[in-house]
Amino acid sequence: MAIPESKQELIEAINKNYTLLTKKLAAVPEQKAYLPLMEGHAKGTMMSAAQLVSYLIGWGELVLSWHKQEQSGQKIAFPEAGYKWNQLGLLAQKFYRDYQDITDFKQLLSLLETNKKNLISLIDSFSNEELYGSPWHEKYTRGRMIQFNTSSPYKNATGRLNKLLKQIKEQINY
Repeated sequence: MAIPESKQELIEAINKNYTLLTKKLAAVPEQKAYLPLMEGHAKGTMMSAAQLVSYLIGWGELVLSWHKQEQSGQKIAFPEAGYKWNQLGLLAQKFYRDYQDITDFKQLLSLLETNKKNLISLIDSFSNEELYGSPWHEKYTRGRMIQFNTSSPYKNATGRLNKLLKQIKEQINY
């Protein structure tokens, strides 16, 4: 799918990639969901499917927080207070920690669903012009910044889960 260039395309990309993602997440056996079987977001680390979901929730919540900061007249802390764009691996580990106490995979998936709905509501609150008419952060439009942190990570996560599910299937067939 091409990079979204309109409000409608952004919503469609998020919904499409989220649907594909949830199908893969539903196929992860619960007993494997918390085992670090995938390459992590920081070099040399491993993560679980639950941590991958935590990462996606973390970025979604961050997008929502940027807009809350903007609404309250605050300077937006990109990407997150205490982190720089070249520290995304550390930020990913923060997201893992933020949700580490949730030990029920279904509950974590429910939080992801709620987050996605909140992101769609956020997008719906803006006009196409507000999303794509001018730069919002550096050279990027608001819509592009939302896409970078929603539909793109959903798609990447689906690829990671494909590898994990293939690995699990191979282990079962031994």
